Amino acid sequence: MARSETAHADADDVGGDGEEFDPIGTLTLIGIYFVILVLAWVYIYFVEFLGRDLVVVG
Repeated sequence: MARSETAHADADDVGGDGEEFDPIGTLTLIGIYFVILVLAWVYIYFVEFLGRDLVVVG
């Protein structure tokens, strides 16, 4: 049987493309989602709740 070339590949080159993990993009996306969440909370709190009288449902 013939041996495969990939059987002797280095353990460092698991992904095959040689790129290292860069967390900057992930942190940027988390920051953008956090800003959207805060803006939505500000809108709901100040516009929806403080702009009207209290309404009790139930």
